[in-house]
Amino acid sequence: MLNELGHFALILAAFTAVVQAIVPLIGAQKRWAGWMALAEPAAITQFLLTAFAFGALTHAFVVSDFSLQLVYLNSHTLKPMLYKVSGVWGNHEGSMLLWVLILTLFGACLAWFGGALPPSLRARALAVQSSVAVAFFAFILLTSNPFVRMQDVPFDGQGLNPLLQDPGLAFHPPFLYLGYVGLSLSFSFAVAALIEGRVDAAWGRWVRPWTLAAWIFLTIGIALGSWWAYYELGWGGFWFWDPVENASFMPWLLAAALLHSAIVVEKRESLKSWTILLAILAFGFSLIGTFIVRSGVITSVHAFANDPERGVFILAILAIFMGGALILFSLRAGAMEAKGIFSMVSRETALILNNILLAVSCFVVFVGTIWPLVAELAFDRKLSVGPPFFNLAFTPFMVALGVILPLGAMLPWKRAALGRMARKLWPAALLALAVLGLIWAMQSGRSLLGPIGLALGAWVVMGAGIDLMGRTGRGALPARLARLRRLPGADWGKAVAHAGLGITMLGVAGLTAWEQEDIRVAYIDQPYQLGAYTFVLKDVREAQGPNYLTTTADVDLLKGTRFITRLNPEKRVYPVAGMPTTEAAIDYRLWRDVYVVIGDAQAGGGHTVRTYIKPLTNWIWIGCTLMALGGVLSLLDRRYRVAAGARKAAAADGVAAE
Repeated sequence: MLNELGHFALILAAFTAVVQAIVPLIGAQKRWAGWMALAEPAAITQFLLTAFAFGALTHAFVVSDFSLQLVYLNSHTLKPMLYKVSGVWGNHEGSMLLWVLILTLFGACLAWFGGALPPSLRARALAVQSSVAVAFFAFILLTSNPFVRMQDVPFDGQGLNPLLQDPGLAFHPPFLYLGYVGLSLSFSFAVAALIEGRVDAAWGRWVRPWTLAAWIFLTIGIALGSWWAYYELGWGGFWFWDPVENASFMPWLLAAALLHSAIVVEKRESLKSWTILLAILAFGFSLIGTFIVRSGVITSVHAFANDPERGVFILAILAIFMGGALILFSLRAGAMEAKGIFSMVSRETALILNNILLAVSCFVVFVGTIWPLVAELAFDRKLSVGPPFFNLAFTPFMVALGVILPLGAMLPWKRAALGRMARKLWPAALLALAVLGLIWAMQSGRSLLGPIGLALGAWVVMGAGIDLMGRTGRGALPARLARLRRLPGADWGKAVAHAGLGITMLGVAGLTAWEQEDIRVAYIDQPYQLGAYTFVLKDVREAQGPNYLTTTADVDLLKGTRFITRLNPEKRVYPVAGMPTTEAAIDYRLWRDVYVVIGDAQAGGGHTVRTYIKPLTNWIWIGCTLMALGGVLSLLDRRYRVAAGARKAAAADGVAAE
């Protein structure tokens, strides 16, 4: 009965979305307050109905209700409870229901917290948000219904993909979707502003918190996915430039550009057209990611579905919303006149350069991701674009971004003296050069990638610290430190996020330049060396887990004669799914990871063992955490919350409407 109620709630939510997409738009056009006001209760009702449907599906997974086809295909009675719950979104239909749940959640949040917005803009934004929901409700109900019943109820299910039975993958999709789908609200604000024909400083202030929230979630989601790939897949890397990895990375780049561009709109009322275009493109690339994951046009370990019919449906959604928004943009762009005037040396110019680098790097990733498909369709050639292309084509833009970031963050608005700013940053430049020289001397003629990356990371981190201290004014150090504690959250957020980017650069450079690898057949009690460490395979044994069989090794890690730890890499087989997985054993340390993977048994009693020494790997995720934390600190700044500072503008708009 609960499943039928969930299905019925989903249908009611779809009808509510249709009403919300039409009535408030008409009300905003006619200035009918009652019709505009309908958007808020409709958005909340739509979310509550979708949440009920999602709760009903979650209940079916928790109690192992195999009368639902989706539960039968993606669950099993022996699964731990965490993976029964995560199995709700570990498949195409359930993940799309989560997609729509988050879409309606953001609409409801706008209804709850958007009271300071002008009524017409709020009504139009909620209507546009709901029109996106209408398309995805139709997609779910017509092609991906999660409540399809089994004619004959089986005794047990087929189980979840073993690769998804991991804590990292349990939380990775929800965070990623909160970022993906959160950008829909930036899109809705952009389209609503185009319909109204007005983009001003208040609009820039309103759109920034929603974009920032989406960017924070996307940062966390990407970091969790990268960490999962590192420790779960057993190949030893953190980023493979897989098409689905790229599909999440491209909106992240554009959202970062949008955040910086919206600052210019808010502070200087410039870059209006460009900011609107970024808001459209950021959500557009989220839809492109959805298409890549679910159409089957590109093969990936992350792909949910391989159904051309669903792919065509998503492609139609992409064409309608992106095409419609871009047509509206072309008609209205001329009316968005920039008011601010600035010189070539100014913060505005630095932010424009920042936007160019982020947007072009996104385009490079897009070309590399989509080119194999284009080559196959247009030239009947099967091509593979892998890490060498992306590393060569993408890295220069990130290097350039890192070089300009500290200087651009400290430049004043309108015009600046470049020499004066450079003098403030000489300690950061000196530290970066010292790091470069030290590492170059230590590495005995190896590639320049490591020293340059570490110097660049040090430059960005030190630059963020100097920028933060520079905001405390002059005077004695204790007084400046006291003022440092009282700085606005946005200042702290910017510094922490920029420092996080620098630390991530340090981690990537260290890992890429100085990783050591060894692949061999290891025998019991026969030690072998890698770098400064000694490894001894002590035992290999068979065991049984909750829903899998495991081959577990005991590998002792020593440095010289000093015992450090015992590592236990595993190779698991899930009988229900008939699929093996690799569980790497990792000794995590601040300056390095030791990474061991056990392979198949070999003739003579040995086992294949892959061993890695990975310098600075954890700095990658420390940096990502700091970037997300910086976003949170900025979001908590009252000046950038939607309700703050906007009431006067809303009141003025209401008086004008009367």
